[in-house]
Amino acid sequence: MARRSGGFLSDFRKFLMHGNVVDLAVAVVIGGAFGKIITSLVEDIITPAILDPALKAARVENLQQLTIPDTGIKYGAFLAAVLSFLVVALCLFVIIRAFEQAKKRLVREEAVAEEAPDPAVVLQEQTAVAIDRLARALEARNL
Repeated sequence: MARRSGGFLSDFRKFLMHGNVVDLAVAVVIGGAFGKIITSLVEDIITPAILDPALKAARVENLQQLTIPDTGIKYGAFLAAVLSFLVVALCLFVIIRAFEQAKKRLVREEAVAEEAPDPAVVLQEQTAVAIDRLARALEARNL
Protein backbone atom coordinates (compact mmCIF):
# COMPACT_ATOMS: atom_id res chain seq x y z
CA MET A 1 0.00 0.00 0.00
CA ALA A 2 1.47 3.35 -1.06
CA ARG A 3 1.56 6.17 1.41
CA ARG A 4 -0.06 9.45 0.41
CA SER A 5 2.12 12.52 0.44
CA GLY A 6 1.41 14.59 3.49
CA GLY A 7 -0.67 12.08 5.34
CA PHE A 8 -3.44 12.56 7.82
CA LEU A 9 -1.53 14.75 10.29
CA SER A 10 -0.24 17.02 7.56
CA ASP A 11 -3.74 17.46 6.14
CA PHE A 12 -5.12 18.09 9.63
CA ARG A 13 -2.45 20.74 10.31
CA LYS A 14 -3.30 22.46 7.00
CA PHE A 15 -6.98 22.39 7.94
CA LEU A 16 -6.31 23.93 11.35
CA MET A 17 -4.08 26.64 9.94
CA HIS A 18 -6.55 27.59 7.25
CA GLY A 19 -7.59 31.23 7.84
CA ASN A 20 -11.32 30.64 8.17
CA VAL A 21 -10.92 27.99 10.86
CA VAL A 22 -8.78 30.26 13.02
CA ASP A 23 -11.19 33.17 12.52
CA LEU A 24 -14.11 30.94 13.46
CA ALA A 25 -12.32 29.72 16.59
CA VAL A 26 -11.64 33.29 17.69
CA ALA A 27 -15.26 34.24 17.01
CA VAL A 28 -16.55 31.30 19.09
CA VAL A 29 -14.30 32.16 22.05
CA ILE A 30 -15.20 35.86 21.94
CA GLY A 31 -18.87 34.97 21.45
CA GLY A 32 -18.78 32.76 24.53
CA ALA A 33 -17.20 35.50 26.61
CA PHE A 34 -19.68 38.05 25.25
CA GLY A 35 -22.51 35.64 26.03
CA LYS A 36 -21.43 35.58 29.68
CA ILE A 37 -21.47 39.37 29.76
CA ILE A 38 -24.97 39.50 28.28
CA THR A 39 -26.20 36.76 30.64
CA SER A 40 -24.88 38.74 33.60
CA LEU A 41 -26.51 41.90 32.23
CA VAL A 42 -29.86 40.11 31.98
CA GLU A 43 -29.71 38.21 35.28
CA ASP A 44 -27.93 40.76 37.47
CA ILE A 45 -29.09 44.14 36.16
CA ILE A 46 -32.13 44.05 33.89
CA THR A 47 -34.10 41.31 35.63
CA PRO A 48 -33.84 42.89 39.10
CA ALA A 49 -34.57 46.35 37.70
CA ILE A 50 -37.52 45.47 35.46
CA LEU A 51 -38.83 42.01 36.21
CA ASP A 52 -38.64 41.94 40.01
CA PRO A 53 -41.12 44.83 40.50
CA ALA A 54 -43.52 43.14 38.08
CA LEU A 55 -43.18 39.81 39.92
CA LYS A 56 -43.79 41.51 43.28
CA ALA A 57 -46.92 43.15 41.85
CA ALA A 58 -48.09 39.70 40.70
CA ARG A 59 -47.13 38.25 44.11
CA VAL A 60 -44.68 35.80 42.55
CA GLU A 61 -41.33 35.20 44.20
CA ASN A 62 -39.57 33.47 41.31
CA LEU A 63 -40.68 33.33 37.71
CA GLN A 64 -39.02 29.93 37.27
CA GLN A 65 -41.38 28.39 39.86
CA LEU A 66 -44.61 29.19 38.01
CA THR A 67 -46.31 25.95 36.97
CA ILE A 68 -49.72 24.82 35.80
CA PRO A 69 -51.19 22.81 38.67
CA ASP A 70 -51.55 19.04 38.23
CA THR A 71 -49.59 19.06 34.91
CA GLY A 72 -46.04 19.86 35.92
CA ILE A 73 -45.75 22.32 33.01
CA LYS A 74 -43.28 24.99 34.05
CA TYR A 75 -44.46 27.92 32.01
CA GLY A 76 -42.51 30.28 34.26
CA ALA A 77 -39.20 28.76 33.13
CA PHE A 78 -40.34 29.14 29.52
CA LEU A 79 -41.31 32.77 30.09
CA ALA A 80 -37.94 33.41 31.74
CA ALA A 81 -36.14 31.88 28.74
CA VAL A 82 -38.21 33.97 26.30
CA LEU A 83 -37.53 37.12 28.32
CA SER A 84 -33.83 36.32 28.44
CA PHE A 85 -33.77 35.77 24.68
CA LEU A 86 -35.55 39.07 24.03
CA VAL A 87 -33.14 40.99 26.25
CA VAL A 88 -30.11 39.31 24.64
CA ALA A 89 -31.51 40.07 21.18
CA LEU A 90 -32.14 43.70 22.18
CA CYS A 91 -28.62 44.07 23.57
CA LEU A 92 -27.09 42.58 20.42
CA PHE A 93 -29.26 44.85 18.27
CA VAL A 94 -28.14 47.94 20.18
CA ILE A 95 -24.47 46.95 20.01
CA ILE A 96 -24.58 46.05 16.31
CA ARG A 97 -26.43 49.27 15.53
CA ALA A 98 -23.81 51.29 17.42
CA PHE A 99 -21.02 49.56 15.49
CA GLU A 100 -22.80 50.21 12.17
CA GLN A 101 -23.24 53.90 13.01
CA ALA A 102 -19.59 54.17 14.01
CA LYS A 103 -18.61 52.48 10.75
CA LYS A 104 -20.79 54.86 8.73
CA ARG A 105 -19.25 57.83 10.56
CA LEU A 106 -15.77 56.53 9.81
CA VAL A 107 -16.63 56.08 6.12
CA ARG A 108 -18.03 59.64 5.99
CA GLU A 109 -14.91 61.03 7.66
CA GLU A 110 -12.71 59.17 5.18
CA ALA A 111 -14.80 60.51 2.28
CA VAL A 112 -14.49 64.06 3.60
CA ALA A 113 -10.75 63.59 4.03
CA GLU A 114 -10.47 62.34 0.44
CA GLU A 115 -12.53 65.28 -0.87
CA ALA A 116 -10.43 67.84 0.97
CA PRO A 117 -7.87 69.29 -1.44
CA ASP A 118 -4.20 68.73 -0.82
CA PRO A 119 -2.75 71.83 0.92
CA ALA A 120 0.26 71.81 -1.43
CA VAL A 121 -2.03 71.93 -4.47
CA VAL A 122 -4.08 74.74 -2.94
CA LEU A 123 -0.93 76.72 -2.19
CA GLN A 124 0.34 76.16 -5.72
CA GLU A 125 -2.96 77.34 -7.21
CA GLN A 126 -3.05 80.42 -4.97
CA THR A 127 0.54 81.24 -5.91
CA ALA A 128 -0.28 80.92 -9.62
CA VAL A 129 -3.29 83.22 -9.22
CA ALA A 130 -1.19 85.78 -7.31
CA ILE A 131 1.56 85.70 -9.96
CA ASP A 132 -1.04 86.11 -12.70
CA ARG A 133 -2.56 89.15 -10.91
CA LEU A 134 0.89 90.64 -10.39
CA ALA A 135 1.73 90.16 -14.09
CA ARG A 136 -1.52 91.87 -15.13
CA ALA A 137 -0.93 94.73 -12.73
CA LEU A 138 2.61 95.23 -14.09
CA GLU A 139 1.30 95.17 -17.67
CA ALA A 140 -1.35 97.74 -16.79
CA ARG A 141 1.36 100.09 -15.50
CA ASN A 142 3.53 99.36 -18.54
CA LEU A 143 6.47 98.20 -16.45
